[in-house]
Amino acid sequence: MPPSDSPFHDERTSRDEAPQFVLPMVVRIERSAPPARTDALETAARAVLVLLSDERALGDGEWAQAVRDWQDARIRKVVRRARGAEWRRAEALPGITVTGKSAEVRVFPPVPLDGWPKDLARLQVSGTDLDDPEPPAGLDHTEPVLWLNPGLDMSAGKAMAQAGHGAQLAWWELSDEERTAWREAGFPLAVRTADPADWTQLTDSGLPLVRDAGFTEIAPGSCTVVADHPALR
Repeated sequence: MPPSDSPFHDERTSRDEAPQFVLPMVVRIERSAPPARTDALETAARAVLVLLSDERALGDGEWAQAVRDWQDARIRKVVRRARGAEWRRAEALPGITVTGKSAEVRVFPPVPLDGWPKDLARLQVSGTDLDDPEPPAGLDHTEPVLWLNPGLDMSAGKAMAQAGHGAQLAWWELSDEERTAWREAGFPLAVRTADPADWTQLTDSGLPLVRDAGFTEIAPGSCTVVADHPALR
């Protein structure tokens, strides 16, 4: 994909002329047991990969045209939160629920930007601030790592969307064999905030880099995630 046609850059491209779609994602946040932030980010990234590799999103699958339309335009992801009856209504809609250690994220086939299903449109985007009660586990350097920009302050919902962007860019760069291996392994990955001293080197490494279009929270063109997949090093 030519850099000038990236679905994540803020410069206007031909992608802006196409009908705009969004990938809805819902994270379950119960008052009594909210998920850990890092686990929510990792679960969201895996959810994107699970949807992209699902047979319904490929070939002549029932979601395939919506996925193609979405990928031909700007790649937008919006994370909303739900609990109780809201979550149960979301689960009743066509989609896929991915479960982490403490997090549950449901991802849905793309919808027009102004065409959200009623039960998803009424859910809140704000209020996705989450914490890690314990430091994230150490890294397995044989597995992919999605490195977050240490200089940006993002809500958990925004960071979940950015982690999903990073996972998607890595997926696009892999060969069919590498995709199959990742899928069969269960899409192992980690999301971590980079050390400030390492961030410039990461962004200059040639690894997939997300530059946010700036629709919400952060400035257009901000580098948000570097996708460090071992197959791409």
